[in-house]
Amino acid sequence: MFTLLFVFLLLLGVALRLWLSTRQTRHVVRHRGDVPAEFAGRIGLHSHARAADYTVARVRFDMFAVVFDAVVLLALTLLGGLQALDVLASRLVDGDFARQLVLIALVSGVLGLLGLPFTLWRQFRLEARFGFNRMTWRLFVADAIKGLVLSVALGLPLVAAILWLMGTAGPLWWLWAWGVWMVFNVTLLLLFPTVIAPMFNSFTPLADDTLVDRIDRLATRCGFSLNGLFVMDGSKRSAHGNAYFTGFGKGKRIVFFDTLLARLLPEEIEAVLAHELGHFTHRHILKRLVFSFALTLAGFALLGWLSSKVWFYTGLGVEPSLTGSNSALALILFFLVAPVFSFPFTPLGSWYSRKHEFEADRYATEHANANDLVSALVKLYDDNAATLTPDPVHSAFYDSHPPASVRIRRLIDHGAASPLAHGAIPTPESA
Repeated sequence: MFTLLFVFLLLLGVALRLWLSTRQTRHVVRHRGDVPAEFAGRIGLHSHARAADYTVARVRFDMFAVVFDAVVLLALTLLGGLQALDVLASRLVDGDFARQLVLIALVSGVLGLLGLPFTLWRQFRLEARFGFNRMTWRLFVADAIKGLVLSVALGLPLVAAILWLMGTAGPLWWLWAWGVWMVFNVTLLLLFPTVIAPMFNSFTPLADDTLVDRIDRLATRCGFSLNGLFVMDGSKRSAHGNAYFTGFGKGKRIVFFDTLLARLLPEEIEAVLAHELGHFTHRHILKRLVFSFALTLAGFALLGWLSSKVWFYTGLGVEPSLTGSNSALALILFFLVAPVFSFPFTPLGSWYSRKHEFEADRYATEHANANDLVSALVKLYDDNAATLTPDPVHSAFYDSHPPASVRIRRLIDHGAASPLAHGAIPTPESA
């Protein structure tokens, strides 16, 4: 019965993904020749059509990836791939614990190699076709090597600790493993801005004194203390622009992509940061962390129960060992199939994220000019070739941010009621 349930949910998930993708491509193509009224005069028809083509190309690429991933999952589970890798691991090394580590390394390596052609095609063909790729092959290889070293240096001790707890900590091993997982992730969040991120990008202090002063005044109004404003050389990999907050406590900092600073006006940057400060003020990041840790705790508890059930292994095409430990098999199977069972809940997470985005937008209109945020978003939609006409069902299911037209309409309404509103909405250059 477990096998039948797994296959049913897998096929249902694939069918639903393909159906949603088909809706998205049809809807975007149908509206390719008409710029929405909210953007008329601000985004040209050529840019709108380019965004539609970019969206369709990405969705069709993802449709192929969905089918491919499902085939790989079936091959690893019901068709015996994981069982074969477990046998190979036992032949490569002696010792039960070493076998488990090697098995996890083998599965990770196989999945990485199978996913590599998709990564290369997305970066060097799809993104390059629409003018976004600035990654060189040399930089790609350097990033891959650094990522591999980090994965081994950070991931191997974590996996080893969890496997050790599974074998020695008794029936409540999952609670201890969750604690290790939580400490590991908090440590990563603390190390990311000053240790990990600089391994891949250069960060320089923001040199525009006028903009620095403007941002400092905004942060003061919002009761937000900063430990620095930095510019990241994002343009060496992509033409997409972005900005983000990172760090905790006194280590909080704001990072701008150089591509973002090159495109937005100072008042527009201020409005974008006011939106990000809205996330901080409403404790969205903290709420998401707490939710993530709670969800992970439930996941570890479920894994603790499933790992002791023979049907969990045999139902997924694996024969558990009668003499050695099955901890690695349980971990791998759980993380392989968990997305199949959790996929139907995707719209709930998307809705929750969009709710936060609306709250942050509302906050931005109270501490900056709504028209400046509208102008900044229009430029970002244009520059990043984001579709202005997503399919409503596809958007409701997947999108972490509100549809462009809905978001702009709300901002205009909030701006009209805001004491900071002034004048007409700026009109950025049409492409």
